[in-house]
Amino acid sequence: MPTDPSSRIIRFSTFELNLETGELRQRGQKVKLQEQPLQVLAALLERPGELVSREELRSKLWSADTFVDFDHSLNAAIKRLRDALGESAETPIFIETLARRGYRFIGNIEMPAAVSARPRPWQRLFTTRKGV
Repeated sequence: MPTDPSSRIIRFSTFELNLETGELRQRGQKVKLQEQPLQVLAALLERPGELVSREELRSKLWSADTFVDFDHSLNAAIKRLRDALGESAETPIFIETLARRGYRFIGNIEMPAAVSARPRPWQRLFTTRKGV
């Protein structure tokens, strides 16, 4: 059975991330974003409202045998991501920094239920409020 392509799209604010194609769009216009910042965004959107540790991001972005100045590279990826989203660390709209621990996506998202069969904590809140 083919997967619904819309189930691989996560919307937040005026942005849309297509997990299938790896494209970020704002109001329909493609936003230029390198691979690593895009992977960071996808990791944060997988667990909205939850801490994604620096160590988790390191393991997602670089293999164990890769030698890189991890702190500098991750900070640069976060900065490029924030620039693309039009925010800063001082006044976060989407990405909150938890000093020396990691990052958390704090924006409101629209994610089709088909992306994950496991209910997220925020999904339970919405279904409880609706009385479903």
